[in-house]
Amino acid sequence: MVKNQVVNEHYAIYNGDANDVMDGMQDGSVDLEIYSPAFFGLYNYSSDPRDLSNFFDKETFFDHYSFFSRNLNRILKPGRCCLVHVCDILLDNSGKGSVYDLPGAIIRHKEEHGFKYMGRHTIWKEPLWVRNRVMAKGLAHKTIVDDSIFGSIANADYLLVFRKEGENAVPVAHPTGFDYYAGAEELPKDILKYKGFSGDQKQNRYSHWIWRRYASSVWDDIRGCQGQYEDKKHESVFPFQHSNDGSDQEEKHVHPFHKDVVDRGIIMRSNPGEIVFDPFGGIMTVPARAVALGRKGVGSELKEAYFNQGVINCQNALEHPVYSKQMEMQF
Repeated sequence: MVKNQVVNEHYAIYNGDANDVMDGMQDGSVDLEIYSPAFFGLYNYSSDPRDLSNFFDKETFFDHYSFFSRNLNRILKPGRCCLVHVCDILLDNSGKGSVYDLPGAIIRHKEEHGFKYMGRHTIWKEPLWVRNRVMAKGLAHKTIVDDSIFGSIANADYLLVFRKEGENAVPVAHPTGFDYYAGAEELPKDILKYKGFSGDQKQNRYSHWIWRRYASSVWDDIRGCQGQYEDKKHESVFPFQHSNDGSDQEEKHVHPFHKDVVDRGIIMRSNPGEIVFDPFGGIMTVPARAVALGRKGVGSELKEAYFNQGVINCQNALEHPVYSKQMEMQF
């Protein structure tokens, strides 16, 4: 059941269960899917029994996840991409437990549901930043002093890239290459004159510089994952603001996408004007960034407090498109 919605020519976001929303969407109506599933046993986003984060064993999780995967395959256009943001799951913060390979399990699951696995981007995270965020004992310096056998790894995030079976009818083309960089590095001044270069693209140094970072298997320049190296002038994730009446205080955790990760996925895998969908919308980072980048954003979210924040984020994105900000920063 959809409890609330905001639909206009730029975005359509829904407060309701993703499968209910997808049931109302036409076959092959989506150009790109980007999402982060509610990982079992990691965070509890709400007390709703339909919330995937409330399934604490992998068998039950994947049973329910299958409903999402079937719908996601049905509504995605043939030959187009589905990007899944995941991480290994640390089963015990003491440093003596084990880690579950959720990315590997997701890959096998998606292959069983009509998606081809195309590779992954590894999103590096600074170890002390992770330690301070999740308080994992194995990431404390004291642990390696006492017994480094139990020293943990600051596990990366991954953006898994899948493509639906079939032929892509409309190429995702960049006639003047990439002209927008989402990341922490400063663009060299001597390449700025090539932005939007329409000549021989072999000479487009601006686009080549960006492409080498976007095509990398390791993204170590994502703002917000770098601890003390984070760009303090850039808001790397959308904030979540509690309501004044305290109605959302059952909230236990909010873990929004980093904007740089979403922006790269959208730029690389969709054309302007196309539809980008996130079934686990949260505070609607994906639809909002789609709007800011000249696409149409669609998202669903079960939790009302997140949806309400998402409404604000999508409207702000419409009023403040990315490209104007990027040009102000660079020139």
